[in-house]
Amino acid sequence: MKTLYVSDLDGTLLNSQQQTSTYTNQTIEKLVNQGMLFSYATARSYYSAKPATKGLSAKIPLILYNGAFIIDNQSQEILVSNFFLKEEVNDLTQYFNQKNFYPIVYAFINAQEKFSYIPNRSTKQQLDFISTRNDKRKNPIENNLFQGDVFYVSCIASKKQLEGFYHDLKDYYQCLFSKDIYSQDWWLEILPKKATKAHAILQLKEYLNCDKVVVFGDGLNDLSMFEIADESYAVENACRELKEKATGVIGHHDQESVAQYLKENYKG
Repeated sequence: MKTLYVSDLDGTLLNSQQQTSTYTNQTIEKLVNQGMLFSYATARSYYSAKPATKGLSAKIPLILYNGAFIIDNQSQEILVSNFFLKEEVNDLTQYFNQKNFYPIVYAFINAQEKFSYIPNRSTKQQLDFISTRNDKRKNPIENNLFQGDVFYVSCIASKKQLEGFYHDLKDYYQCLFSKDIYSQDWWLEILPKKATKAHAILQLKEYLNCDKVVVFGDGLNDLSMFEIADESYAVENACRELKEKATGVIGHHDQESVAQYLKENYKG
């Protein structure tokens, strides 16, 4: 029986310093070399996930942007993708124009991953976030936010404003509405309906021809993958709702509990 192990990143595999520890990296590397099938699932992009997991260089698939993509850790090859349909892009363009709101839009433009934003129309919270991202994806523009092959839209603003957007859009798209655990800003992430951690895990399960899935997480956005897993483990610092759905509760994320579980339970 082939088992796929999948861990959330922030608050689960990463410690409080937003890093995977040397012990976690070495443990996963060793077990992957022995044949363990492992992935992590995160809302982060490849560009922000890689520095956080520096030292974890094993050839593993990564579930990024909450399931929009599955990418090879070493080659950066896209193994599975979930883009918005053209009519969905048109609907989102019209919706945000009517609301006079200008989100951050992630897309492939001329085969290059970019995030587009309009500097003088972005919220302060969005500009604060953008200021922390200094890579080739940055694409300040004057108009036409929704260009290229769009896969992810992020809105960072007041809770009240985003609540309205969430209720308008949640029945048509995958919408994740939450407070960032680091900045404490409110985020609304909008993705294609199929772009969830759970759906990406099922896609990866089929891609790798696995029989069983074991997952680890800490937050509400991990609920969907807990529901489709054969076994699910919440870290000690996880929210109450996730612990109630879990097969079991393991140690705190600062105690390298996912790596400890894998070392003790993977039989090869």
